[in-house]
Amino acid sequence: MATIQTGNQNRERVKLKITKFETFIVPPRWLFLKIETDEGIVGWGEPVIEGKAHTVQAAVDELMDQLIRKDPLRIEDHWQVMYRGGFYRGGSILMSAIAGIDQALWDIKGKYFNTPIYQLLGGACRDSMRVYSWIGGDRPSDVGQAALEKQQAGFTAIKMNATEEMQYIDSYQKVDQVVERVAAIRAATGPDLGIGVDFHGRIHKPMAKVLAKALEPYRLMFIEEPVLPENNEALRDIANHTSTPIATGERMFSRWDFKSLLEDGYVDIIQPDLSHAGGITECKKIFAMAEAYDIAVAPHCPLGPIALAACLQVDATAHNAVIQEQSLGIHYNQGNDLLDYLTEPGVFSYEDGYVKIPQGPGLGITVNEEYVRKMASDSPHRWRNPIWRHKDGSVAEW
Repeated sequence: MATIQTGNQNRERVKLKITKFETFIVPPRWLFLKIETDEGIVGWGEPVIEGKAHTVQAAVDELMDQLIRKDPLRIEDHWQVMYRGGFYRGGSILMSAIAGIDQALWDIKGKYFNTPIYQLLGGACRDSMRVYSWIGGDRPSDVGQAALEKQQAGFTAIKMNATEEMQYIDSYQKVDQVVERVAAIRAATGPDLGIGVDFHGRIHKPMAKVLAKALEPYRLMFIEEPVLPENNEALRDIANHTSTPIATGERMFSRWDFKSLLEDGYVDIIQPDLSHAGGITECKKIFAMAEAYDIAVAPHCPLGPIALAACLQVDATAHNAVIQEQSLGIHYNQGNDLLDYLTEPGVFSYEDGYVKIPQGPGLGITVNEEYVRKMASDSPHRWRNPIWRHKDGSVAEW
């Protein structure tokens, strides 16, 4: 066998094998994955699509057929087999399943070499990462006071949903309500707080142009997903109507999905999700593609602690990563929150709007397995996003 050097000590490379995996559906709306090896090293991942946890769980179960008894350190090969080994590939379910498996494999590899994942990706180019906090809900109200409270807690940026459902052509009253909410945030917090306004794909191109223009005086950090990703060609018209940076990408799942978006040049910030877009292996590549186009990255992550840890490990290595979403206190986290499943929640200690990159081996977090098992047994969720309808009874985008 080959010999490897760790620190000042030489040791024989132990040939690891994957022996077992388990999935855990835990509240509020997450799915965790544990992969075990014959040497006792375990890795954790978070493969989930919000509202489709059981579907992704089934996909993980199928994909893991290819990995049992294999060497977990051959991550790139495993990724290629999971992606290319099926005639049908891509999409939210399969790429989320691959993402969580990939995270767990990287966690194992970092623990094997006793180093954070970012060291295995070329090392860090930053020590901490700016984060933003959510305010409001799906039908936002009283956001001025909420933003002030986040600012007083030390956050330098917040994000909110823009509006409730909107028709293709809708009333200016709804536009005025969005403007009033953003104006209330500016009045409460001053000119320097970063404000992201998430259109959530709820708004179609005609009203997105109107709303983007109306919000321009408030100097937003970005507008997010102004149209659905299947309508990304509309970003050209929206970009021509505003100087506000445009962000999108949480519902795009591979470098091939992002290719035309980057080439077209109408987006300023991409937001791949490390639990949806193929995991650490794929998102590192997507980040690098964006850097070549002078485009920033703000990874999507309204999820759990494993997903956030994965984001931060890649953020540490990416020059164009500018800010990180995180779910502490988000309106979706009912009953359980971001830190509940960790034995050392202080690993995500926010200070002056930043969080330090976790320095422990692998993902840099320690999952409280006992609590995970308890919640998976006692409170498995069946979270579903709401179904909205317009006044005429037609289905609205959520």
